[in-house]
Amino acid sequence: MATFEDTIFALSSGRPPSGVAVVRLSGPAAGDAVRALLGDLPPPRFARYGALRDPARGEVLDRALVLFFPGPASTTGEDVAELHLHGGRAVVAAVLRVLGALPGLRPAEAGEFTRRAFARGKMDLAEVEGLADLVAAETEAQRRQALALASGALSRRIADWRAGLVQALALVEASIDFSDEGDVPDDLVAEAQAVIGPLAADVAAALSDADRGERVRAGLTVAIAGPPNAGKSTLLNRLAGREAAIVSPVPGTTRDVLEVHLELAGQAVLLLDTAGLRESVDMVEQEGVRRALARAEAADLVLWLSEAGEPPPAALARAIRVRTKADLGGGVPDGWIGLSTHTGEGVEALLACLETEAEGLAGGEPALVSRERQRLALAEAAGHLSRAAGDFGGQEELRAEELRLAARALDRVIGRVDVEDVLDALFVTFCIGK
Repeated sequence: MATFEDTIFALSSGRPPSGVAVVRLSGPAAGDAVRALLGDLPPPRFARYGALRDPARGEVLDRALVLFFPGPASTTGEDVAELHLHGGRAVVAAVLRVLGALPGLRPAEAGEFTRRAFARGKMDLAEVEGLADLVAAETEAQRRQALALASGALSRRIADWRAGLVQALALVEASIDFSDEGDVPDDLVAEAQAVIGPLAADVAAALSDADRGERVRAGLTVAIAGPPNAGKSTLLNRLAGREAAIVSPVPGTTRDVLEVHLELAGQAVLLLDTAGLRESVDMVEQEGVRRALARAEAADLVLWLSEAGEPPPAALARAIRVRTKADLGGGVPDGWIGLSTHTGEGVEALLACLETEAEGLAGGEPALVSRERQRLALAEAAGHLSRAAGDFGGQEELRAEELRLAARALDRVIGRVDVEDVLDALFVTFCIGK
C-alpha cells in the first residue's frame, strides 16, 4: 500500500531516446539515494555534475547533473532530487533498476508527485486540475486557460470570495451574539448585506462564463449536416486535410457519425460528418438519420450544406448555410456561403465565418471555470449567497447558516472538503512522473 513514508521515483521527462532524461525522486530517502549513487549530496538547489554508480557493484551507470531540493521548499513539500541523465533507453533503465533496489524506494504511481504536492499544501485542487489540463492541452486556447488555472487564477478568486464571506458572517454573528450590547452598531446586518450583494454578483459573473471555459477545455463541436450528396464528406476531408471520410456519388454512403479532431483559430474542434437527412425505408439509414439530427442539434455550431439551397429543418435553423457545388452554376441565396470544394471557391470565406463563430463561443481571456465539478460547486455557493441576501425576518441565524454553506461550497472548489473521490478520478489521468 502506497504511503507518504515511501520515497518515490519516476522518469519525469519524455519517453527515451531523448537528449536528456530527468528522473525525479520525492520522499524522506531522496537524499540518501543521491548519496548512494553520487557519493555525496549537492548543496540545495545547486547542480552537481558527476558519475552515478551502482552502489552494489561500483559500476558507473552514467555521468549526470544532480540537484537536491530539501523540503518543505520543494515542488512536493518533501525532499526532492532530480537526476539529469543522458536520454538513452539503457541509461534510464539502469538508473531506475538501481533506484528500485535501494531501501525505502519504489516506483511512483500515476500522478503521485502531484498528489503529494496537494497533500502538503503546495497546490490546491483547482490548480491540480489546471495542471492536468495543461499536460493534455493541444491548442493555444487550451494552453492559456490551463496555465491560468494551474497558476492559481481561480484559487485566488476563491480566496477573495471566501474572505468576503468571512467578513459578512462575522457581521451577522455579531448582530446575533451582541444585539443587546450598547456599543454594538444597529446596522450590522445592513453592512453584511452590502458585502454579500457584490460578492454574489461576482460569483454569478464567473458562473456565466463557465460554458465558454468548458468549451475551450473539451473543444467545440461542429456538425456538418444536410441532404445526401450535398458534399458533406468532401468538405470534412478538405477541412481535415486528409481523406478521413469515404466520398461516393451513391446517396446514403455515410450511415454513422464520423468524428475528426482538428484545430481552428487556436481552438480545439471536433468535426462531425453526419448521414444525409432524408426520408428512407432502409432501417439502417433511418437510424443514421436519427443520430445525425441528434448530434447536429447538440453541436455548438452546425454547417448546413445543400446543393439546391434548400433550407435546414427548424431544429437547425441557427446553422451556417452553405450552398455547395457552386462551380456547377446557379445562384447563391442571400445569407448563404457559396462553396466549391473542387475549385476552392468559398473555402476561405467559410473558414473565416467558422473562426468568427468560434471566437464568439470560446475566445477571449481564459475563463475562471473550466470543469463541471467547479461549476456545480460555484452554482451551489451562488445559490446560498442569493438566499443570504434576502430578508429573514430577524432570524439572522438562518442568514449565517447560508453564509457558512456558501463558504463550504467554495472550499469544495479548491479541495478543502469532500475531495478524496475527486482526487482518485483525477490522478489516474496523470502520467507516472507528474
